[in-house]
Amino acid sequence: MKRYKCPTCLLEVFFESTSCVACGTGLGLDLVHRQMVPVTAAGGAAAADNPHRLCANAAHEACNCIVSSGSADIYCLSCRHNRTIPDLSVPENLAAWRNLELAKRQLFYSLLRWRLPLPTRTEDPERGLGFDFLADQTLSEGEIDKVLTGHDSGLITVNIAEADDAVREKMRTGMGEPYRTLLGHFRHEIGHYYWDRLVRDAGLTPQFRDIFGDESIDYAQALKNHYAAGPDPKWSESFISSYAATHPWEDFAETWAHYIHIVDSLETARWYGMAVDAAPAPGDASGTAVEFDPYGTATGLQAILDAWMPFTVALNSINRSMGQRDFYPFVLNDPVRLKLDFMHRLVRGEVG
Repeated sequence: MKRYKCPTCLLEVFFESTSCVACGTGLGLDLVHRQMVPVTAAGGAAAADNPHRLCANAAHEACNCIVSSGSADIYCLSCRHNRTIPDLSVPENLAAWRNLELAKRQLFYSLLRWRLPLPTRTEDPERGLGFDFLADQTLSEGEIDKVLTGHDSGLITVNIAEADDAVREKMRTGMGEPYRTLLGHFRHEIGHYYWDRLVRDAGLTPQFRDIFGDESIDYAQALKNHYAAGPDPKWSESFISSYAATHPWEDFAETWAHYIHIVDSLETARWYGMAVDAAPAPGDASGTAVEFDPYGTATGLQAILDAWMPFTVALNSINRSMGQRDFYPFVLNDPVRLKLDFMHRLVRGEVG
């Protein structure tokens, strides 16, 4: 994620900012060009001297993006993919939806950096990307009809309870997931979508199977086995997470999400000029700095991982100093690195 500045006074602002605290300029996020611009009111017509207008969801404080210049759509590139939003007459749903939209915008930042296909359900009713944000429902008998977060033919469903930190933390602990985050959910589920688009539909299934295994094994039974017996005790030898060992599809989605975690975090480090001493010794001033664009087409995976690993050691140490669990509780062994390399080449169109 890059750093942002106010277009009027150049003060630093943030990805989610809606105004500059110094000069009061109203701000809109241009996701395509990765910059903050001055804006008109949400849904309003752009003035001649200010061609930028906010997404209609800014009226609910759920979005700070601008609508593409010249577009007749009232929604931004992220929000126009929504098929269902929560019932906003329920006060807590609005707060949850705002958190969901912020995480989704962060996801779209990465997808747009790689120029991945992003057709809406209107543009492609059968394979377009869409989102349903739904809440559990209490039935007349008092039973709870639970919403399952998941992906089905381009439609990503997210239970809005995942936007509640307390609920998500309880689920994280109960399910033994060291890194359950709202943004992680979006990155994982979009991985399933891009398996369909970039692997299956592109005829790359044989290359996928060489690395991840045969995805034709019974998916439902694999999930049943995982939840009944628990993860394979040797999962850490070949997988990035215990859930990745469930099925090749889940392995792909977990690795896909992890690849975005690494690349986007490194870009943040680059924009802040961070450097880590890779070989701490008296008088040794050598260090690791991110002097390349992690999203760039000319960047190799090895350079990304060489920069990433010293940062994880440092960040884990900082978290421990604060009494927090490790920022990065993962091991990148050779099988996992091979899978990350597949992701690296896939988003760049180099698998074939």
